[in-house]
Amino acid sequence: MLINNVKIVDAKKVLYGSVLIEDGLIKKIFKEDEDINLPKDTEIIEGKGFALLPSFVDMHCHLRDPGYLYKEDLKSGQKAALKGGYTTLCTMANTKPVCDNTSVLQYIFDKSRKLDLCDIIQISALTKDLEGKELVDFEEMLKYTKLFSDDGKTIFSEEIMKKALILSNKFKFRVLTHCQPEFEIIKRDLNLLEEVGGNLHICHISLKKTLDLIKEFKDKGFKFTCEVTPHHIFGYELDYRVNPSFRKKEDVESLIEGIKQGYIDVIATDHAPHSLEDKRNGAPGISLIEVAFSMVYKVFYENGISLNKLSELMSYNPARILNLNCGLIEEGYDANLILVDLDEEYRIDTDDFISKGKNNPFNGEKVLGKVKMTFKKGSVKYDNR
Repeated sequence: MLINNVKIVDAKKVLYGSVLIEDGLIKKIFKEDEDINLPKDTEIIEGKGFALLPSFVDMHCHLRDPGYLYKEDLKSGQKAALKGGYTTLCTMANTKPVCDNTSVLQYIFDKSRKLDLCDIIQISALTKDLEGKELVDFEEMLKYTKLFSDDGKTIFSEEIMKKALILSNKFKFRVLTHCQPEFEIIKRDLNLLEEVGGNLHICHISLKKTLDLIKEFKDKGFKFTCEVTPHHIFGYELDYRVNPSFRKKEDVESLIEGIKQGYIDVIATDHAPHSLEDKRNGAPGISLIEVAFSMVYKVFYENGISLNKLSELMSYNPARILNLNCGLIEEGYDANLILVDLDEEYRIDTDDFISKGKNNPFNGEKVLGKVKMTFKKGSVKYDNR
């Protein structure tokens, strides 16, 4: 397959040309003035001058399967993700039953394999039944995953968190933390990191004072990663329940500045679909995976942040953190790619969502940039040209 006549953009470059795909990998990149000799049976996709980016890697989302299929399931969630340009999803463990044992992990992997949509990296619970009291059997769970999180719930026990960080060094896994109250718990965890080390990823930061703390520890040389969500840089002071809450304008401005300065490593969706009834009853969360790129690109465009930086935070950095062979448009990398019209402006319409979750407070708002095609290992998984 040749994707012809595109603006090739990733974390490290911008160039115009074409990309040849063979056996699921990027075989060759042709510059626009370069002669191209192809086998007769090559499928040619006309890129129309659109941008070709590495597809996105979501380090934090909720697909609700097993147990909450009325909110979302592996099929609807992955199809929504592909529409949004994502081909790899790290799915959280707050399912029913909780993903704290290998039988639930096996169910998710088996179902996902049969669907053949996205690559699923299932996150295990950090503690049994997400209760924050007893750590899971890491040695058993590590046969399936290297990511552990009680996301949706905070680990309030300092002793449990300390043990988890120590073991994350021993067994080479990563702890993804949900921190509420945000500043206080993140301060505790960074102090523990300073004391015992470990592999820490801080989920969905939202406060200026949290970012200032992260800057302080990163400037001291401590190694950890952190993420922001699209909605925490897109909106502020909304009366709409998400965890963490929508913050003040100054917090949003601080996060955007933190992105420019390189202190924020990842943009992750925290896609959290709910039924209308559950949302009316106070369930926190937002459904946004299929519009996440358009929300982020609008913010970046309006704040003079490059598309390279967007690709770094949504593709390259998460792929690097997870040791994946994707996230850049380079020869030998998996052909996980998206074709994007950067100029298309549209309004978010939750009625058009593939996701079962229609819970999004930005319904009707204008966003910028639209995914036209999504490729996973050279296979077309979404096409809306």
